[in-house]
Amino acid sequence: MKQNTSKKLDELFIRYPVLLPCKDEIIKAIEAIIDCYISGKKVIAAGNGGSAADAEHIVGELMKGFLYPRALNETTIKKIRENSRENAADYLIKNLQMPLAAISLVNQVALGTAFANDQAADLVFAQQILGMGNKGDVFIAISTSGNSKNVLYAVDVAKAKGLTTVALTGKSGGELKNTADILINVPEDETYKIQELHLPVYHALCIAVEEEFFGEEQA
Repeated sequence: MKQNTSKKLDELFIRYPVLLPCKDEIIKAIEAIIDCYISGKKVIAAGNGGSAADAEHIVGELMKGFLYPRALNETTIKKIRENSRENAADYLIKNLQMPLAAISLVNQVALGTAFANDQAADLVFAQQILGMGNKGDVFIAISTSGNSKNVLYAVDVAKAKGLTTVALTGKSGGELKNTADILINVPEDETYKIQELHLPVYHALCIAVEEEFFGEEQA
């Protein structure tokens, strides 16, 4: 991990010392996501309610510039110039940003409603993992209780397919503590307080990973 990455991670614990007990697992999650992207894989996220919004938020920070502008690399620029309409290439190159591949499972409305109606509502996330998850991907499973059935089933399928599973939960960890590869169980019991701590955690994950791939300092 780069020195700048470690420095930015330290800022999390200065601002939120309550998260210090989670430090080792947060570092493990960062390292897993870095390895995932080095291997050309992706991050998948899912949750319910406020945690569904968090899944979308994570994807939004990864798929575009967060703290860095992420200018296109020369290879991408070359391919765009070779394959785009002449009057479109400059506009694309000026405005597009290098992504860190990530998808959320919560907004697949047609698939989700069809599978819930025809098969099993609590397996909607699991079905999507079965179809889109690949060995080496990272699945971020968000559940304040750690007991959300649809999230747990998705973790089961993710592990079966060789994904690394990262759980964001509350203090108890729920059932996810027994199944996730990496457990970040923030030290709160009430749902809204858990969610308040999940946000700085996943911001830190996104900041650290972006620093590794787009920061100036070399590892």
